Amino acid sequence: MPVGLFRVCLLVITAIVNHPLFFPKENGTVPENTEEIIQKMKEREESLRLEQLRLEQEIADQEATQKALEKAAVVVEESKEEKLRWDMWTALSMVVSLLIELWRQDFQEGNWQDIGGEEDDMAVLGKAFKGVALPNKAVLASFYEKRILGTTGDMARMREMVEGFADDLLEALRSVCNRDADMEVEDCMGVGSMYENWRVRKPFVCDLIVPFAPPEPYCFRCQTWCSGDSFPPDEQGYGTIKVCRADEDATGCICDKTKLGEDMLCLLHSQVSSTKPSSEMEDLLCFKNTQYLDADQVMKWFQIAVTKAWNRISHKYEFDLSFSLLDSPGALKIKFKSGKSIAFNLTPVVQYENSDVYFISHFPRSSLAADVPSSTHWFLTFAVYERRFIQLVSKTLPANACHVSCLQILSFLHGKQCSLTGPSGLTNYHLKTVLLHLLQARPSQDWAPEKLEARLQDMLKFLEKCLHEKKLYHFFIGNGKVPAELGFPIIFQKAEPLNLFRPFVLRRDIYRKMVDTFHEMLRNMSALINEYTVHIPLAHTNGIRKEPL
Repeated sequence: MPVGLFRVCLLVITAIVNHPLFFPKENGTVPENTEEIIQKMKEREESLRLEQLRLEQEIADQEATQKALEKAAVVVEESKEEKLRWDMWTALSMVVSLLIELWRQDFQEGNWQDIGGEEDDMAVLGKAFKGVALPNKAVLASFYEKRILGTTGDMARMREMVEGFADDLLEALRSVCNRDADMEVEDCMGVGSMYENWRVRKPFVCDLIVPFAPPEPYCFRCQTWCSGDSFPPDEQGYGTIKVCRADEDATGCICDKTKLGEDMLCLLHSQVSSTKPSSEMEDLLCFKNTQYLDADQVMKWFQIAVTKAWNRISHKYEFDLSFSLLDSPGALKIKFKSGKSIAFNLTPVVQYENSDVYFISHFPRSSLAADVPSSTHWFLTFAVYERRFIQLVSKTLPANACHVSCLQILSFLHGKQCSLTGPSGLTNYHLKTVLLHLLQARPSQDWAPEKLEARLQDMLKFLEKCLHEKKLYHFFIGNGKVPAELGFPIIFQKAEPLNLFRPFVLRRDIYRKMVDTFHEMLRNMSALINEYTVHIPLAHTNGIRKEPL
């Protein structure tokens, strides 16, 4: 009985719990939310698919980036290896260049002028002109005797007349100058071709240099490109001249180099002995607001002083004196009533220390200083030492040596060629430099008069070699073999050799004109000489072989 009641109660309770109306809300919404759930599931699936695509794209991009980085790393590694190889070649090239430069400097110091033993090099020159031949000895001798030798007496008479007049003019110049304020003018000296006896072309022009010094208590302090100061390459051969008080050098005071306070006083120098104001420095012919001597102002002062001096002594002479060239302030001309005239150059210079090297304001009729950096840069001239060297060597040569004859003939031919084709960068100074090198290199017996033809050929070959290499070194600068008897300053002997052809390296048009003029001169040499030579009988020329260049 109890068991049956229990089963009945359990059945009733189960029926009540499972009745559909017991949970009316939940059971009623199940069919309604099924579509919404399905829609959300589809949207979720779509978003997951898009996310998967994005992740796959990112992975692909990362893989591409990784491959690019790996490829770049390989390229960088290869470039490093290539750069390393290139750096090795560059370093090797620099070492080789350095060795060549060291060898070149050693060669220049010891052998750059020893051309006497370089017969093989001399023999291979002039291959482009195998058909060109020098006139024979008889023709050369006749040409020299008839065309050149006769001018020697005229030069001697002209030098004597010009020197006498220049001395009188400078004496008058000293009298018109203020000894306390103006520059002090010394005696003049003759330099150049007229005083070395090799000038051949008319009109004859004497070149005189006039040293001058500042008034007391001032002095000149000279600085050159080889004195340790910094000068750019295009200013080699130049220097500057500083106007200083003489006591500045003696005491070595630094009051003018250091800014002293307003309440500080130099015990060595009073205000009276301090540097003069800029206006008074300009009175000392300095460049504006500097202490450096101005070449332009010097020439203006010199012209005015010469004019005053001539006005004082003109009544003593029966000729007129005038400045002949506007671009050469020291070019003077004497005009006689007969119509004849004599030209000469009177150029102020500054002595370098106690030597015979001079700072020159300008070069008359020359392109050596055509591109002066500024008016405070002065070119150095070694003309006095060049004249002394020729005189010294001439004493050791045979009688009637042919060294001057060679230079005269070459100068004449070059001048005639320039009159036909126009001027070139090649000057008589270059020709004289060639002769100076050969005089030092060749033994004395090689300059016997009968060897004129051979030595003239040597000069032409040496000049052709210099033109080809664009190198013609100054004879004195960097030449450690200058005779001690000359007393040449050691500072210039130890300096780097100065290439006179350096200005033509960058100016290709002038260089080409210079080479063309030289080649034309070689081709026209025989015709030019024969034009000024009397007829030589055939018997005198038979058996004489013409040596090709």
